[in-house]
Amino acid sequence: MLKLMFSRNWWWSTLLVLAGVALTIRLGVWQLDRHAQRQEFNAQVAAIQAASPISLDGDEDAGDLAEMEYRPANAEGVYDFEHQVAIRNQVWTQSWGDENGYALLTPLVLPNGTAVLVQRGWIPAENNTPESWRQFDEPVAAAVEGIIRQPRTKGEMGGGIPDPTLAPGEAGLDFWNFVNIDRIQQQMPYPLLNVYLQQAPRASQTSLPYRSLPEIDLSSGAHIGYALQWFFYAGLLLFGYPVYLKKHKEGDALHRKKSKLTDFQAGS
Repeated sequence: MLKLMFSRNWWWSTLLVLAGVALTIRLGVWQLDRHAQRQEFNAQVAAIQAASPISLDGDEDAGDLAEMEYRPANAEGVYDFEHQVAIRNQVWTQSWGDENGYALLTPLVLPNGTAVLVQRGWIPAENNTPESWRQFDEPVAAAVEGIIRQPRTKGEMGGGIPDPTLAPGEAGLDFWNFVNIDRIQQQMPYPLLNVYLQQAPRASQTSLPYRSLPEIDLSSGAHIGYALQWFFYAGLLLFGYPVYLKKHKEGDALHRKKSKLTDFQAGS
């Protein structure tokens, strides 16, 4: 069979099949790697969510905070409504469907003079000026509970439009595409923590801004199923191709035999 597979008539198709086998096996292994990464992520998030709340006072190590996304946290300080910003393209699901709007981020100045950005919740798209945000002001002295979130410079899938640089004469941006703390820091009069606090909802609050916490999918996903599919395709190519060649060879032999019989009968 190997001689037939690498014969002059079939060597090119054999190479294509072998390349297909290698590719589908690699894709199967990749899905297994994705499964292992998913399991590791799930275990890490579950451990973080189960940890006791951390109190943010501004003296935390930046490297430690960067590893604490989704950990419960609280902070006490003073809101600075003059320097709050909004994040574009935020959706809130209402009873009649999805409604576009913004996520409102307000600096909470901590006792040591540093500040943490607090995502206070969703506001409708009609509130498209900093002046309109002031209707959502809360008591200046605040105790906030929520979860730690990491900053973003691009979308979850690596896309999205980057935030623009400041134009000449601009002191800062009011609207941002991402919670890019390094960039937002440039327009703040005090140092910011390298994470932000997403405020947790309270059952007693029914007014804007609407607060929510992310629902994180901690299932195993479908990576194992996808891996088995790719391995199945690899086996189909690896074992099906020789069967196809064998049948093709037998078909050619039968065709030649019939041709000889026809020629013999014609000669008679």
